[in-house]
Amino acid sequence: MQNKNFLTLSDFSKEEFRNILDKAIEIKTKCKAKEKTPILNGKTLAMIFEKPSNRTRVSFEVGIIQLGGNPIVIKPEEIQMGKREPIADISKVLSRYVDGVMMRVMRHTDLVEFAKHSDVPVINGLSDLFHPCQAAADLLTILEHKKSFSGVKVCYIGDGNNVCNSLIQACNLVDVEITVCCPKGFEPLIDSKHYKLERDPKKAAKGCDAIYTDVWVSMGEENAREKHKAFEGLTVNQNVMSNAKKDAIFLHCLPAHREEEVSTEVVDG
Repeated sequence: MQNKNFLTLSDFSKEEFRNILDKAIEIKTKCKAKEKTPILNGKTLAMIFEKPSNRTRVSFEVGIIQLGGNPIVIKPEEIQMGKREPIADISKVLSRYVDGVMMRVMRHTDLVEFAKHSDVPVINGLSDLFHPCQAAADLLTILEHKKSFSGVKVCYIGDGNNVCNSLIQACNLVDVEITVCCPKGFEPLIDSKHYKLERDPKKAAKGCDAIYTDVWVSMGEENAREKHKAFEGLTVNQNVMSNAKKDAIFLHCLPAHREEEVSTEVVDG
């Protein structure tokens, strides 16, 4: 898997994805035990942010340091990707300086173009279509809580956005059943044969082990008023959670808009 890009989870086989999760558990266990894991000693990761970031930046920056490497944060105004310089040129230049590139971009097509010309691995830290690292972390959380993926059911309630697309892909890779509950016209771009579709949130949550949601309006979207109207009744509250299993967990990629897609009682509980 050396030099393999991480643009979308469809890039990986079931075996490869499970190996990623197992390796993550191994490293996480060692970190908690204060055991050093310098497997990326001397490596440098460039991080390009076209969108604001809290968790993505901190997790990647802390992660590369814990593994012995060095992070370099590149702001959009510093390189003006595609404006000051073609994406292909930026990719070729960075490939000569660093050992990997993580990108949080507006357009997935720009990510694909960058990876096409890169000689080092490119990681999707978020694009308009997919958020694979988020989904991988979510499946790791589910595994840690449930101890196994066997028989696990996941329910996603909300917009069929980038987070939802990657969550469906992740669940399919570990044979976890996933139900998506969204308004008409807001379905994920993933083929519907890979998930169950349900319009009623209480029915969608019934018997599930994990309930997931995301903001109704993502960064950069301008149709906030129309979307809020379409998503009325899809708030994940205690009434919805009560239909899931008693030991069900709640997941949100954050930041959360309390009392919109999720009630304060649920997100804090």
